Amino acid sequence: MASVRKLIVEVVDARNLHPKDGHGTSSPYVILDFYGQRRKTRVVARDLNPVWNEVLEFNVGKPSDVFGDMLEVDVNHDKTLGPTTRHNFLGRVRLNSQQFVKKGEEALIYYPLEKKHLFSWIQGEIGLKIYFVDDVAPPPAPPSPPPSEEVKAEPKSLEEAKAEVDAAPKADSEPPPAPEVAPTEPAPPSEASDHDGEVPDDDCFDPVESSTPMKQERFDHDQLRTSRSMPEIKIGGDIPIGPQPIPRTSSVSSFTTDVSDRFPIERSSFDLVEKMHYLFVRVVKARALPTPGNPVTKIVVSGCQVVSKPARKTMYFEWDQTFAFRRDVHDSTSILEVSVWDPLISSSMSDVAGHNFLGGICFDATEIPLRDPPDSPLAPQWYRLEGGGAHKGDLMLATWVGTQADESFPEAWKTDTAGNPSSRSKIYQSPKLWYLRATIIEAQDVPPTSSFQIKAQLGFQVQKTKSIATRNGTSSWNEDLMFVAAEPFSDQPLMLFLVEQRGPKETTVVGVASLPLASIERRVDDRIVVSKWLTFEDPNEEKRVYRGRIQVKIFFDGGYHVMDEAAHVCSDYRPTAKQLWKSPIGTIELGIVGCKNLLPMKSINGKGSTDAYAVAKYGNKWVRTRAISDNLDPKWNEQYTWRVYDPSTVLTIGVFDSCEEFGSDGQKEPTRSDFRMGKVRIRISTLEMGKVYKNTYSLMLLNAVGLKKMGELELAVRFVRMAPTLDFLNVYSQPLLPIMHHIKPIGVVQQEILRTVAVKITAAHLARSEPPLRREVVAYMLDADTHAFSMRKVRANWLRIVNVLSGVIDMVKWFDDTRSWKNPTSTFLVHILLMMLVWFPDLIIPTLAFYVFVIGVWNYRFRSRAAPPHFDPKLSLAETIDGNELDEEFDMVPCTRSNEMVRLRYDKLRMLGARVQTVLGDIATQGERVQALVTWRDPRATGIFVGMCLVVAVILYLVPSKMVAVTFAFYYMRHPIFRDRMPSPALNFFRRLPSLSDRIL
Repeated sequence: MASVRKLIVEVVDARNLHPKDGHGTSSPYVILDFYGQRRKTRVVARDLNPVWNEVLEFNVGKPSDVFGDMLEVDVNHDKTLGPTTRHNFLGRVRLNSQQFVKKGEEALIYYPLEKKHLFSWIQGEIGLKIYFVDDVAPPPAPPSPPPSEEVKAEPKSLEEAKAEVDAAPKADSEPPPAPEVAPTEPAPPSEASDHDGEVPDDDCFDPVESSTPMKQERFDHDQLRTSRSMPEIKIGGDIPIGPQPIPRTSSVSSFTTDVSDRFPIERSSFDLVEKMHYLFVRVVKARALPTPGNPVTKIVVSGCQVVSKPARKTMYFEWDQTFAFRRDVHDSTSILEVSVWDPLISSSMSDVAGHNFLGGICFDATEIPLRDPPDSPLAPQWYRLEGGGAHKGDLMLATWVGTQADESFPEAWKTDTAGNPSSRSKIYQSPKLWYLRATIIEAQDVPPTSSFQIKAQLGFQVQKTKSIATRNGTSSWNEDLMFVAAEPFSDQPLMLFLVEQRGPKETTVVGVASLPLASIERRVDDRIVVSKWLTFEDPNEEKRVYRGRIQVKIFFDGGYHVMDEAAHVCSDYRPTAKQLWKSPIGTIELGIVGCKNLLPMKSINGKGSTDAYAVAKYGNKWVRTRAISDNLDPKWNEQYTWRVYDPSTVLTIGVFDSCEEFGSDGQKEPTRSDFRMGKVRIRISTLEMGKVYKNTYSLMLLNAVGLKKMGELELAVRFVRMAPTLDFLNVYSQPLLPIMHHIKPIGVVQQEILRTVAVKITAAHLARSEPPLRREVVAYMLDADTHAFSMRKVRANWLRIVNVLSGVIDMVKWFDDTRSWKNPTSTFLVHILLMMLVWFPDLIIPTLAFYVFVIGVWNYRFRSRAAPPHFDPKLSLAETIDGNELDEEFDMVPCTRSNEMVRLRYDKLRMLGARVQTVLGDIATQGERVQALVTWRDPRATGIFVGMCLVVAVILYLVPSKMVAVTFAFYYMRHPIFRDRMPSPALNFFRRLPSLSDRIL
C-alpha cells in the first residue's frame, strides 16, 4: 500500500532564554514552519526554562520552488502575559531537511538560538527531536453518484468500454511506440548498479535510472501456437529502431571502417576518461520455438563467441541478458551472428545435421546504430529466426553501439572480464559505526567476601573493569568502557558479567545481565544520561535466580567520529549522528583511466597473467572497477564522484590482482588472496578548484623483499567547489574533529584500539557484499598496520625533523656569517636595520609579517603545477633500506624468526637506545644547570649570578633600554679582530654549574 511521509518535531524544552516582560522573565511559545505548514505550541507563562513536551506533525511534499526544505523554529514571547509591549522575538533555529533522520535514529539535540538581525539580543537554546515517519495512506473512497445518474451513465460506459476493446492492438499487430522521454545525464557504470548491491548513503549521488521502460507485449496462448507470421515493423516518429537482419548466405566482408569515423566522440558526464566503444546485444525473449526445453542463445562477433544462460520458461522463452563486445579499430569482421540452440543434446551441438539448431539472425555491424547517452534506450524488436528448418520462431533483441556510459554497461557480460560475474564494477557503503559507551557505576547485593570486576562483551569485543573489593555488599567502579557497534543493530545484545576473583588466576562468573542494542539511548552531545539498574541472573540455573544488580549508564555516543583510518590520511571527519552533519563544500571527481606495464602476478599455462582491478575509497563510499582479465595494460575508463565535506581529507586509490578464477562451469575455484599492487593518495586541499589533474603515478610496493615498481596507474582528478567562497574559507577555521573529541577526548591508546575494531567490522561487512570486497583489500586501503614498528620510519621521521629545522639552522648560520663580517655590506645593513627596530619597536611585528609575505609570494613561483604529491621513495628511505631492517618491519608479532636473529635485532636496538639515552641525559643536564643558578648548590656560582642580576637591574633602571639594546647588539656583532678565540665568560660560567648527573647510579 502507498505510504505518506511525515516529519515529526518533538519540542521538548528551552534553556536560559532572554527575559522580555520587564520583570526578569518571559512567556515563551514556539512557532514552526515547514513546507508552508505552520504549527504552534502552547504558551508557558513566566518561565526562562520552559518545558513543552509537545509533538507536532508536518506533511512532507515534493520539492517546491515556493516552499523550501528548511524547518524554521521561532521562539517568541507572548506580550499579552506581560505589562510590556516591547519586541517579543526570543530567537530562532533554521535546519535543513538533509539533517533529519528516520524514526529510531532520533536524539534530543539542543540547538543554540540565532539572531534575526545584527542588533538582536538573543541567548539560550532549544531542545528538539526531529525525525521522519512513513504512515500507510488510507485508500481513497470511491465516489458514490446518485442512483439516477448511475443508471443513465451505465450504457455510456459500456459503449466506451466496447470501443476501447475494439481499438486495442492485436497480438500480432505492431506494438505501441514507446513514449519519448527527455534526455537525462548518464550515471557512472558503478553507480547505476547500486540497485542490487549496497545502498549509498546521503553523501553518495543517486544513480540515474533508465527513463524509458521496455514495452512488454502480451500474446494469447492459442495464437502463439498457430500463428507463424512475422509481425510487421513500421518505422515512424523518433523511436530508435534497430538494424535490419541480412541473409545468412551473404559473404563475410572485412571490417575496415575507422572507429573514430563511426563513433564520434561527444562530451558526456565521462569527461575525465576516454570513451570505450562496445557493441551491445540485448537478448530479451523468444516465441514459437519448437522445443520443450530451455534453449540458449549464442552470439558470435569479431572472433568472440559467448553462450547465454538457459531461458526461463513462462509464456515466452525469456533471457533478458545483455552482452557488451569491445570494438576496436583492428576488428576483422563486420558480421554479428545471433543464434538459438536447444541444449537438450549437448553433444550434438556441432552436428552437421543441426538437430538442435533452432535458427539464427545475422547483422551487418557497420549498420548498427550508435547510441550515446543522453539518447533514449533502444527499443527491442521481434526478428524472424532463419535456417532452423520448416518451423520458424521469433527472437526479440536489440543491438547498438555505445560506450561505458551506457546504463546497460554495469550489468552486461563484457569481453574484457571473461564473463567473471564478480568482476563487474560496484559501489559499496561502509557500515554506519557508533561508539557505545558503558559507564559502570556500582553493583549492589553481591557477596561481601570477595572482590569483583565487570566484564562487558559485545560480539568479539571484550573489556573489563578493575577488580574492586566488596564493602557491605556494594562494589563501586565508575569506569567507562567503549565499544564499536555497526548499524543495523543485530539481535546480539550487550552482555555484562559479574566476575568473582577467587585467586590470582581463578575467576568465576556469578551473574549475567544483557541489554538489547535497539533499546539503548542515543546521545549526540555532552548531556547527562540517566542511569539505569540491570539485574544479574545466575548463568548456571535454568530458572531466573537473583544474583545482584548493577547501576550503569549505557548509550550510543553519536557526537564522535568513529576512526577507521589513520588520522593523518583520514577521508572523513563527520560525526556519526547525521543531525550534526554540515553541508558539503564541493565534489571530487575521479577518473580511473587504466594501468600500464603491470607485472604478471600469476602464471596460467606457463604464461604470466594479471587480472587487475582498482578500488577507491573516500568517506564511507567505496568503489571498485571491473577486473580486466589477463591484461598487463588494463583500461577501465570509469568515473566516480564523491561529496566533500572537508578539504583536509585524502582520497585513496589502490590496485589489486584478483584471485578469483572461474572454470568452464562458471563456478569459483579456490585460489590465493587478492594481491596488492600499490596505491595512490591524493589530498584534496592540494588541488586547485576546477582544474583537471591527469597524470600517471608509479605503483610502488614495499614488502619483505624490498621496493618494487609494480606498474603505473593513470588517473584524472578534479575538485569542484559547491559552497560560497566565504563558507569554503571558513572551513579552515573550524576544528578538524567533531566537538565531542575536544569536550571529552578519547585517549590515544584507546583510540587506536577502537580503530582496530572498526577496521575489523568494516572488513567483515564489505566481505559479505556481492561481489565481495575482500578483507585484505579493506585492511590495505585503511592502513591497518600503520603503527607497526619500523626502524626505517624512525630514521625517516628524524630526517623530517631535521628538514623542518633546516630553515632555523640556515638562519643561524647566516647570522653567524654576518656577525663574522664575511660580507661587510650585509653586516652594515643589518646594523642599520637593528637600530631602526630598536628605536622604533612598533615596526618589529609588521616587519616580520611583511618578510613572511615576501617569502610566500616568492615561493608562489615555484609551486607544484604538475601531479599532486605522491609517495616519495627517497623521503621514505625505501631505496636504501637494509635487508635485515626490512625483514624486521614485516615480521609478525610475536616474532617468528630464529633466536639468533632476534638477539641481533635486540643488540642493535640496545645500541640505538644507548644513543637516545645519552641525548636525553644531556638535555636533562642543561635544564638542571639552569635550576642551579638560584638553588645554591654551588654557593659561589649562585652568589655571582645573584650579584650580576642586581647590577643589571640597576643599569637598566638608570640607562634607557634602547641604549642598552643597541650597545649589546653592537658588542655582540663586533668585528672579529676585537674578539677572543676562547669561549665567552658567560658560557664558561654556565658549563661549570652543577647538575644531578653525578648522582645517577
